[in-house]
Amino acid sequence: MTKARALIIGAGPAGLMAAEALTGAGHRVIIADAMPTPARKFLMAGKSGLNLTKVQPDDVFFGQFAGPDMPDFAPFGFGPQQATAWAEGLGQQMFTGSTGRVFPVGMKASPLLRAWLARLRQAGADLRSRWRWTGLEGGFRFATPQGESLLRPDVTVLALGGASWPRLGSDAAWVPMLRDAGVQIAPFRPANMGFRVAWSAPMQKVIGQAMKGVAIRAGDRVSRGEWVISHAGIEGGGVYEVAAAIRDGAVALVDLAPDLDHDRLAQRFARPRGRLSLGNWLRRVLGDPVKVALLLEWGRPLPGSADGWATRAKALPLRHDGPMALDRAISSAGGVAWSAVTPDLELRALPGVFAAGEMLDWEAPTGGYLLTGCLALGRHAGRAAARLLQH
Repeated sequence: MTKARALIIGAGPAGLMAAEALTGAGHRVIIADAMPTPARKFLMAGKSGLNLTKVQPDDVFFGQFAGPDMPDFAPFGFGPQQATAWAEGLGQQMFTGSTGRVFPVGMKASPLLRAWLARLRQAGADLRSRWRWTGLEGGFRFATPQGESLLRPDVTVLALGGASWPRLGSDAAWVPMLRDAGVQIAPFRPANMGFRVAWSAPMQKVIGQAMKGVAIRAGDRVSRGEWVISHAGIEGGGVYEVAAAIRDGAVALVDLAPDLDHDRLAQRFARPRGRLSLGNWLRRVLGDPVKVALLLEWGRPLPGSADGWATRAKALPLRHDGPMALDRAISSAGGVAWSAVTPDLELRALPGVFAAGEMLDWEAPTGGYLLTGCLALGRHAGRAAARLLQH
């Protein structure tokens, strides 16, 4: 049995930010993580360019966050400006793209993570890899390379992630332990996921190609981002932005020409087809063979007039067979219910134990929202834990 005043379980962004808050208050912490190396999902997110946050007013930015009984994230005091300043404080030069998204100049997560871990170690954080939390009997039990270990900290922050990307560590193995301890857990559901589509044979020629210059409308949400036609269905940022609404039953419509109003598009469809095949004629009108393929796939029965073609192209039904599986989702909804934690994120059933990050029941689109949200929650839980230690 090892005595430690502060324990963090989970070495992702929320856990490391909690550790930073605790070490910043002068407390030494143990960070236990089941994986061989820390922050694997964070590093995976950085493979295509680490989108840390998005420059928007706080009310607009945090308006993208959703969850049953979820509090407003803005009072946590960590939004786009704070996230950018934090990364710059780690020696990372940041830039803002044309869409407001903020990235490191090097477009990688690894330099930021290395600097972060070095600062945490210098401040008194002890990172223990391959430490898998196994139970709460008599304290926090772990299976480690050296055998079983038992910790009895004064405060603990749980930051074990949700249920997406289990191979990177977010496997929700903590659910039975907390549920048995009396913590209310909402069922996990995929978030920021694609949708399954059983494509017809003619669609095979556009598999792997990107859908650009379109809009998806689902409920009160509209996405103009790119997405991809994959073997399994539709995936990518443009789908993820409206995925929650579609998952929850909203009818989704694709606008293949969002920069043209109905009348101007109808004029294009009114041009004589002549001896052109249907596909070639549609390519002349829409200018993109991927759009044409999708219109022929989802637009049947095909219209018989220019006005009908314009109506169909401006509101093409997005036909799908349901969301892709949880283990393929970018993130998850569900987890520790907000009613199960205090405003300080302390578990009501386990005094002195806090929850942060994707363990809690909230979701947000990709594009910087998820990362900033995890950092905000980790910081908030870590600061609350530090205050408890001072009492």
